[in-house]
This record gives sequence, structure tokens and C-alpha cells, in this order.
Amino acid sequence: MDNVSKLSKMIDHSLLHPTMTDKDLESGCAVAKAYNTASVCIKPYAIKEAKQWLKGSDVLVCTVIGFPHGNSTTEVKVFETEQACLNGAHEIDMVVNIGKVLSNEWDHIMKEITAINDVTKNQKAALKVIFENDFLPDDYYKIKLCEICSTVGVEFIKTSTGYGFVKNADGTYNYKGATEHDLILMRKHAAPGVQIKAAGGVRTLDDLLRVRALGVTRVGATTTASILDEAKKRFGN
Repeated sequence: MDNVSKLSKMIDHSLLHPTMTDKDLESGCAVAKAYNTASVCIKPYAIKEAKQWLKGSDVLVCTVIGFPHGNSTTEVKVFETEQACLNGAHEIDMVVNIGKVLSNEWDHIMKEITAINDVTKNQKAALKVIFENDFLPDDYYKIKLCEICSTVGVEFIKTSTGYGFVKNADGTYNYKGATEHDLILMRKHAAPGVQIKAAGGVRTLDDLLRVRALGVTRVGATTTASILDEAKKRFGN
């Protein structure tokens, strides 16, 4: 594959904003198909439609579970995962129970990730576990999650949902998303076979190249067209 093709296959084109209409989702799938991305990451209710919209391409359908805050029970997350796979999802991005992580309830976290991973393995789907690093104030939690995900054997660990907004002192909300510090930390502490997905803040070609240099193999992006158009200008075809 040429440089642009390799870069396009790093991108999960994100179609998750709450205000996106069915028409928006369809046009988003058309963008993913035109640019031959790795996947579209789409709202769970639209998995079947996305399969149709992407017909004739090898763009995968990815969806989200327990999104964006990870607060559903394990049983509900397992059911969501089963339904998503039955509807045709190839990849599952699941949010950990962040409150349980911060409570150091590691047995719960291990059991939940294992239960969902079992479903994805049985359905021949890939699991990405979202840490939501903006909510984790200490590297200890991120390292522990890397170790658990490595033990379970998930395909990817992921920095963020893109919706993990932290309240600032002035009352406004913001998020950092995929920071260089966190990406280096996750690559260092995850098993070699566990891939890293960066989400939140990867908006330009230079952002994509920067995180790739840190060992990232997949990114979540909404600015797919501008990233890959710039790649075509810079690298050709």
C-alpha cells in the first residue's frame, strides 16, 4: 500500500455526535467509503444501515458500548455487545466503568472486560477498551488497565471517547483526549500484541503522523477528509 492508503487504514471515521441525523450518518459512511478508511464508528442503532451504505467496500463497521460514560451494568454491556455483533458490527469500542476503576475494584473491571471480550471473540469481532484518560488523575489507573487488557487479550486499548469533558475551575468543560504522555505510557505498559487507538484531538495530518510515531495503529477522527486530502497533496496518490 502507498502512504495514503496506509494512513487511511489507520482511521476509524467517527459518526457518534448526538446531534447527527440518519442523513448525516449516511453521508459520513459515504466519506469513509470514498477514502477507504479502516472503519466507521457509528451509533449502535445504525449498524445494519451502515452495512448497506458501505456495501462494495472493505470499510468495517465499528460501534460503541456503554458509551460515553461506561456506567451500564456488565449484563447490559454484554447484551449490547451481542446485539451489535448480531447486527453486523466488526469492531466494538467499549467504555470501562470509570467509577469502578477509580474505586480500585479491579476484579469487577477484569470480569467485565473478560465477559465482553468473550462475546467479541465468539462473534469474530475485535474489542477496543476505552479508558477515558481525562477522568483518570494518576498514571497508576492507566497502567493497571493496560495490564488487565493485556491479560485478557483484547485487540486494542483506546485513550478516550471524545466526550470525557472535565470541569475547569472557571466552570467551563474541556478535554485533552489523546496526549503524548498517555500514548507513550499505554504503549509501554500494554502487551506487544495489544494495539493502541488514539481518540480526541487527532484533527490534522501532522497529528496523525505524530501519534503513529508513538506506536498508535488506529485513530478516531471526524476530520478524515481534510487529513487524507492533505496526505494526498504531501505524499501523492
